[in-house]
Amino acid sequence: MKALIASGGRGTRLRPITHTQNKHLIPIANKPILYYAIEAAVDAGIKEIGIVHNADSREVPDYVGDGSKWGAKISYILQETPGGLAQVIQLAEGFVGKESFVFYLGDNMVVGGLKRFVEDFQRQQCNCLLTLAKVKDPERFGVPEIQGGMIVGVEEKPNAPKSQYAVAGIYIYDSHIFEAVKNLKPSSRGELEISDAHQYLIDKGYKVGYTEITGWWKDTGKPVDLLEANRLVLDNATARNDGEVDQLSDVAGKVVIEAGAKVINSKVRGPAIIGKGAVIENSYIGPFTSIGDRTHVKNSEVEYSIILRDCRIVSVGIRIEGSILGNDVEIVEANGKPRVHRFMIGDQSRIEIA
Repeated sequence: MKALIASGGRGTRLRPITHTQNKHLIPIANKPILYYAIEAAVDAGIKEIGIVHNADSREVPDYVGDGSKWGAKISYILQETPGGLAQVIQLAEGFVGKESFVFYLGDNMVVGGLKRFVEDFQRQQCNCLLTLAKVKDPERFGVPEIQGGMIVGVEEKPNAPKSQYAVAGIYIYDSHIFEAVKNLKPSSRGELEISDAHQYLIDKGYKVGYTEITGWWKDTGKPVDLLEANRLVLDNATARNDGEVDQLSDVAGKVVIEAGAKVINSKVRGPAIIGKGAVIENSYIGPFTSIGDRTHVKNSEVEYSIILRDCRIVSVGIRIEGSILGNDVEIVEANGKPRVHRFMIGDQSRIEIA
């Protein structure tokens, strides 16, 4: 079995961070989202992985490499223009060949890995296995219609969902999926919809099975989803200290302090992670916070936030909470009088001032 991971798209809902960074490389607990997908495939025993990425950028292949760090072989497949998930599968036929494969959306995260889904696919002897998750807003996703324990229909982003389930971003197929995607027409959105491919398989009498995700699953398409995924990953972390914590500091809970990091006269409440070479000085770092590599936090408080690498947060008079800061961001106290707010803000930024 092979694995196919989608890492294309423009990440419009995560701008401005995605103006300069592929959304699949945004770190969750200081590790790129895409790495979780690769690790899940390898842990399931899959060693041949294809990654579909935007043709106008080498960011993903340059960052991820050939797969050797995971003991796998990674191939890269170009996507000239975004045309829907079914188009991604079309592009991968040469890579997949006649084998069965896992199709994993690279911005999705699921606890427990892929092995149990692969086993369900083999046990059910189906042509397609969909993973389902119960959600509050199924209209955002592909939604299955279930009757008598069978999937009898799938509709993409319906106005009136026929169940409370979303088709999660992990699918397993045999080679019949290529027949399906070749027989699709673009939807009203101008894309080849994966839900239409699933409906094609159902209509043609192919067996479409399903399994429910009983743990947590996250589609990290929006800022609030990134923060929630960060919370969930940190909550399952194991405390580790490879850095330096001075005697004036108080570190409690599941806190990961990476190599070269320093905690000076500060309080850190886990779960949290302090990245390589980061400095926390005279500050408070609250639960569910990721501090990126070489970031410096001084005389400030940060909680339930994702702070990327090389940031400076100095003498901020109010706690930073529920926030995402991109790479090389500075939030510092202004000098001189009168006391003012002074900003340099890129396109589509969001700021709340209390």
